Amino acid sequence: MLTSRTFVKRTRAGAVVKVVREHYLRDDIACGAAACRLCPRAAPGGGSAPGLEARPGGPGSSLCPGPHFLLPDTNLLLHQIDILEDPVIKNVIVLQTVLQEVRNRSAPVYKRIRDLIQNPEKHFYSFTNEHHRDTYIEQKRGETSNDRNDRAIRVAVKWYNEHLKKIEDEEKTQVIFLTNDRINKEKALEEGITAYTCEEYIKSLTANPELVDRLACVSDEGKEIEGGKIIFPEHIPLSKLQQGIKSGIYLQGTYRANRENYLEATVWVHGDAEENKELKTSINKDMLRPTGRVVGIIKRNWRPYCGMLSKSQIKEARRHLFTPADRRIPRIRIETRQADALEGQRIIVAIDGWPRNSRYPNGHFVKNLGSAGDKETETEVLLLEHDVPHQAFSQAVLSFLPKMPWSITEEDMKHREDLRHLNVCSVDPPGCTDIDDALHCREIGNGNLEVGVHIADVSHFIRPGNALDEESVKRGTTVYLCEKRIDMVPELLSSNLCSLRSNVDRLAFSCIWEMNHKAEILKTRFTKSIINSRASLTYAEAQMRIDSATMNDDITTSLRGLNKLAKILKKKRIDNGALTLASPEVRFHMDSETHDPIDLQTKELKETNSMVEEFMLLANISVAQKIYDEFPEFALLRKHPAPPPSNYDILVKAAKSKNLEIKTDSAKALAESLDKAESPTFPYLNTLLRILTTRCMMQAVYFCSGMDNDFHHYGLASPIYTHFTSPIRRYADIIVHRLLAVAIGADSTYPDLTDKHKLAEMCKNLNYRHKMAQYAQRASVAFHTQLFFKTKGVVNEDAYILFVRKNAIVVLIPRYGLEGTVFFEEKDKPTPKLEYNSEVPSLTVEDTTLCVFDKVKVNVMLDDSNIQHQKMRMVLVEPKILGNDMHASLSAEASSKEEPEKKKMRQK
Repeated sequence: MLTSRTFVKRTRAGAVVKVVREHYLRDDIACGAAACRLCPRAAPGGGSAPGLEARPGGPGSSLCPGPHFLLPDTNLLLHQIDILEDPVIKNVIVLQTVLQEVRNRSAPVYKRIRDLIQNPEKHFYSFTNEHHRDTYIEQKRGETSNDRNDRAIRVAVKWYNEHLKKIEDEEKTQVIFLTNDRINKEKALEEGITAYTCEEYIKSLTANPELVDRLACVSDEGKEIEGGKIIFPEHIPLSKLQQGIKSGIYLQGTYRANRENYLEATVWVHGDAEENKELKTSINKDMLRPTGRVVGIIKRNWRPYCGMLSKSQIKEARRHLFTPADRRIPRIRIETRQADALEGQRIIVAIDGWPRNSRYPNGHFVKNLGSAGDKETETEVLLLEHDVPHQAFSQAVLSFLPKMPWSITEEDMKHREDLRHLNVCSVDPPGCTDIDDALHCREIGNGNLEVGVHIADVSHFIRPGNALDEESVKRGTTVYLCEKRIDMVPELLSSNLCSLRSNVDRLAFSCIWEMNHKAEILKTRFTKSIINSRASLTYAEAQMRIDSATMNDDITTSLRGLNKLAKILKKKRIDNGALTLASPEVRFHMDSETHDPIDLQTKELKETNSMVEEFMLLANISVAQKIYDEFPEFALLRKHPAPPPSNYDILVKAAKSKNLEIKTDSAKALAESLDKAESPTFPYLNTLLRILTTRCMMQAVYFCSGMDNDFHHYGLASPIYTHFTSPIRRYADIIVHRLLAVAIGADSTYPDLTDKHKLAEMCKNLNYRHKMAQYAQRASVAFHTQLFFKTKGVVNEDAYILFVRKNAIVVLIPRYGLEGTVFFEEKDKPTPKLEYNSEVPSLTVEDTTLCVFDKVKVNVMLDDSNIQHQKMRMVLVEPKILGNDMHASLSAEASSKEEPEKKKMRQK
């Protein structure tokens, strides 16, 4: 023990307590160098494996040609992480002092550093200098914490060099200190330490000139190419911001730019929205919300961006502008010597800073993803742009998987019911390998029916807090793209041990009801179980069995019983006010060799789709009630808020234009009026109304019951709801399984499961991951639609008008489930006479009036003139508009052309 500090502290209750702080030092912490025989092997409390190489070869540096280790300071680690991650950079010592500072300042960088330390090929070594007898230092009187830490780093470098001199080796290894801090570097040099800036060292690696491009640009703000002219107003200092937030002058919130138009954004204000309306905000009378402006930034959410290089017209230029794929992000200025090689390539760029006197932020090149338009490259881009974790599962994660061959043990059966005698089967889409759920129905002795929903027991394999669990919660959900899926859990679980495949024993969590023939629930019970599915059927196969006059086997009888009950359950739900909505989902048929889409059609739903859905909904509702009864403060539930009345304006007006009335005062009124909204001459009208209704809805979200008081699920008309039935592909279901297991005494609890604040944070992440997965899936459909139309040329199709805008119509092509915009304004073309009527709603182009739900004909083609932002173009063919020879475009740019004065509105 080095020192013991004693001080007094007053508690909230007013009591005075004495606090003693002790700091322990050791002399058995290893330096990490493989060649060192002075340090103990695998010392307790010493750094982390795998350690530094015995003879560090590494990159050939003209500044330090001999063998050497690198030791960076905190700021270098924070800003130059892209350099450190390059395979060329190895044998790096990461001090405990530095790691702690990074952890406090940037969680994403800290995670990346921890991954580097765990990577055996990189030879990064974490040295616990704060507990080493020879490297720990006390803070001097009057010395700032920052200065003390800088001194601690220099002390550690000196110790390392003295220590390495004692190793008997022909060629002595030295430690090179890397810092971009001018004062810290000067002090190091005065103390006889070899120190370089990151730029000096990287430029000395003559065999790897490409690394220079990855240097983060951390130059002073006053040295920009646009001189001293201030373009953007200065933000308010953080100290004044915090005072203003406290006093109510300013509002703190999360900024979200509009995905279609970067000049529009919303700020989700933290805290009570009702109180915030009393603040000094300018109200725009045409808008329902207050308006405001950004006066300061508390925390930035910069990330690496995908996009393409805009080559400079200046010959031999090193400075170039990068255009991000995300239209909300401004162009970024980077320096690169690889401009010729990067032409036509998708690349990743990181932002380093945005000076007030520069129209563009500064950044640096990170990685080349591949050729634009290439299927693999574009898939990688859409995953990165939607922040979908898709890297291969690490060895640390895979180490928690069961060892193969795996079988069910007697220990596994302790809290389980053996249900292998039941005629259980699964019903899923074709090609499904991650089978979450299976069902059974049978008549029991008293004439009633026993119905079971059996769900994969994923929580048996994923235990709380280990690396597998942490990776699963980070991913949050499986992401289904058109030709691949990004699993939430490793394939051994998703497609094998957890998948309820037929004719193999599987662990399950079962929800079993006793029902009468009117589908009234008489008893409900939950049990961990073991099942053996008799059949893995597709929806079509299950439907064929139900409809067959000759099939009467046990599985078919079970399916018929389930189907009969499901129809009664659905009628009850709809009578209760549940909504039946529609969305134009598409299915691609892929070429077996090239995997390119060769056909595109809307998905056809069968009775069996509805059958499975009804029992999944029933299981989710039953489980929600059970976990809420047991854990009123800690239940993970799912709610669907009722939309504000203004959301329905477009739906009500559109229906009125066809002489139909849609009532929106309750979900039941809405459901009933949708059922009545039929037209004998226009059978597709009801589907269009339901598609439009879907667009009026709010997003359903996960929440913790102890942090909210509105549980209602509007769309399902259910007072309580959760997700229990898909734990292979949704992490929320795993938490629900754990809560249910504790509730029935089948498993034990753990602290985080009953911490409502941690559950609320988890729900926030899960909601984000689900939203990003939806966006990624839509982007995948859009890309494959472009691939499909690439070889089609111009296609003429029937379409219906979904929305009208001031200068365009939005149409839906039912055959392809494709939605697009036909514009009536285009650059360098004469603009026709346009008259917009928001009440009908309609748009009159010259003398032709186009109304919502009108049937039209459009020409559809792929516009690949901009390789990065390819788009579908649509041109109105019928009704023919006089003098309309323009080609309309599905381009967001065409609908919101930037005027010069609007460009000035861009804020950092």
